[in-house]
Amino acid sequence: MTQATPDRAQHLDELRATFGNRVVGEGERRSEVNALFDRIAPHYDLMNDLMSFGLHRLWKRTMVRVALSRLSGREGALLDLAGGTGDIGLAVKAADPGRQVIISDASAGMLEQARVRGGDTVEYLHAEAEALPLDAASVTGITLSFGLRNMTHPRKALEECARVLTPGGSLVLLEFSRPAAWFAPFYGVHSRYVIPALGALVARDKGAYSYLVESIRRFPAAGDISRELEGAGFRVTQTRRFMFGVAVLHVAEVE
Repeated sequence: MTQATPDRAQHLDELRATFGNRVVGEGERRSEVNALFDRIAPHYDLMNDLMSFGLHRLWKRTMVRVALSRLSGREGALLDLAGGTGDIGLAVKAADPGRQVIISDASAGMLEQARVRGGDTVEYLHAEAEALPLDAASVTGITLSFGLRNMTHPRKALEECARVLTPGGSLVLLEFSRPAAWFAPFYGVHSRYVIPALGALVARDKGAYSYLVESIRRFPAAGDISRELEGAGFRVTQTRRFMFGVAVLHVAEVE
């Protein structure tokens, strides 16, 4: 019988044996998350637009600008980790055509959507973020958008990012966080009731979007993520909050 989990974790390791509000084994977490994203991949972009009223596109544009500024003057590849349908990696490639871009995802279904969009303009890597088949110090930058909370072992994934980055390379991380106290009740109603209803109507998968809401609610707050990044070998150089703290951008440089 599964147990209920507390509302918000303080450490990434607390997520390793959970699937939303359920306590599960790590193997089950991995298989459940990958199967979920394989199922929702065809509707993923549309659902993001509906759930965020299109605001996620503005946040990601900022993310791309920041990533490009960190890559400026530096040779080497960009790894778009948990790249999903490829919006971040393809935007970087469009702005910097000479840059090698690798879109990586653990979900074959999501990666196939990226292939449809990107064709042969970028490279694709089907791999778990916790065990990347890349050499140490082999990429110059990493983007990671709304994917850290879905990884089986998020802290290990951050350590892998530090391993594959060249000295001075940057991770640009965009993830959901804890909204401001005054805004939290409004966001809570939207996430608890509206998003699962949209998932049932558009993606015909209410359960998947209930999980996504639960995973957002469980994810550590921005300050805790800064400490996790520092513990994984990074130095946090910038943070930026969007929509009263609903999402937070971290820029972290590998030591």
